[in-house]
Amino acid sequence: MFAVPMAAAGCDVTVVEPSPNALATLQRRAQEAGVADRITAVQGDSDALDQLVEPGSAEMVLAHGLLEVVDDPKVTVAAMAAVVAPGGVLSVLVANRFAAILHRAISGKLVDARALLDDPAGAISGPTEALLRRFDTEGLRTLISDAGLTVELVQGYGVVADLVPGSVLESNPGAQEALAQLELVAATTPPLRDVATRLHAIARR
Repeated sequence: MFAVPMAAAGCDVTVVEPSPNALATLQRRAQEAGVADRITAVQGDSDALDQLVEPGSAEMVLAHGLLEVVDDPKVTVAAMAAVVAPGGVLSVLVANRFAAILHRAISGKLVDARALLDDPAGAISGPTEALLRRFDTEGLRTLISDAGLTVELVQGYGVVADLVPGSVLESNPGAQEALAQLELVAATTPPLRDVATRLHAIARR
């Protein structure tokens, strides 16, 4: 979903995606936006990224909502790190294990909350469970650092915004702006950051 906006902003974008249907949709959207010449679509898996894209060639690699579903996150992060150019960055957005525990407990799903707490990978079994794992702050830092990149920032995404009732925002003038400012500060303030719905890490080669 970032490919077309980034291409429209002047970037040359390569998208690696295993689904041919998703790539066809991307190409159609790129043509409609007039940026098809800036987007290269490659069918393949993320753990083979360094075989599909020239190593050291990408100024930025985005992996948002990916590491929770790959077979081996260590292999995938290593492949992404190999593609990052010297001075380039890797941006990773992942589901937070501790946030998932809290959200399930608050909603009354106490058995699921305990299962998530007991499982170091932050996964639970069930027909509605789509994620293979979730992460915490230190685990995410270690995963990226072990691939040879320097983690410059880990921030929360959805620290308090997901907890504020919509009625509060609708009935209170200025609440949206106040929430945005609170979220901005909370995103980098432990331990609030560490219970955000998702964790966003920026790392540099």
